[in-house]
Amino acid sequence: MIANQKGGTGKTTTTLNLGSQLTQAGLRVLLVDLDPQSSLTLATAGDCSGESMAEVLGGAQAGSIQLSKIIRPIGNLLDLAPADIAMSSNEAGLIGRPLRELILQKALATVSKNYDVCLIDCSPSLSVLFVNALTASHAVIAPTLPAALDLRGLRLFVESLELTKADLNPSLELIGVIVCQFDPRLNLHNAALEDLKASGLPIFKTTISKSVKMASSAGSGRAAQGPLAEQYKQLSKEVIKWLKKQK
Repeated sequence: MIANQKGGTGKTTTTLNLGSQLTQAGLRVLLVDLDPQSSLTLATAGDCSGESMAEVLGGAQAGSIQLSKIIRPIGNLLDLAPADIAMSSNEAGLIGRPLRELILQKALATVSKNYDVCLIDCSPSLSVLFVNALTASHAVIAPTLPAALDLRGLRLFVESLELTKADLNPSLELIGVIVCQFDPRLNLHNAALEDLKASGLPIFKTTISKSVKMASSAGSGRAAQGPLAEQYKQLSKEVIKWLKKQK
């Protein structure tokens, strides 16, 4: 899963570009939009109409459709399980469901044989949906910005991650923190990166540069091009290295 409980750190952009680069390595990838704001869905599929994760997960009652029925192809070897705003109202109902933390895990199990990797794009909140993603995932990638406020939010997220790991998913692993919108010319960014390295958290060697083109490509649902594409390619190589260790 791609997650951080602070907003604006690059979660959706990372999900889209990492997924795209993993397909370039020949992996079959499913992107799951678990954010009621549906940013990933709007960017890649163009709209939130039709059946989505809201109908798969359900609310107070079990979902009405299987996950396989809502999946849309959005690229070569790249599929999307879309979200829509209805997921916001579902959350209140999910709270009362038995074994509510396992609902997403059970849904993903029905399609897992079709994919090599599933990337879950999460909302920046400790919601029932967020806990479902933590429970269903083998690993977490945490995007962050190189600023003091963002690093504080990251530390709070890691604390929440450890609590969930202890109670619900002991095998969950933080693969690494990916620093986004990094400008090596800025002392503030370099200082933040050094603070992060001193924290003891796992950190990807790759950093993602700050770019106006990145913002426009994410908004249009297109993967990054040029130097940014190369950065995400390097990130994908680090992720693939981790995947190989799991076999």
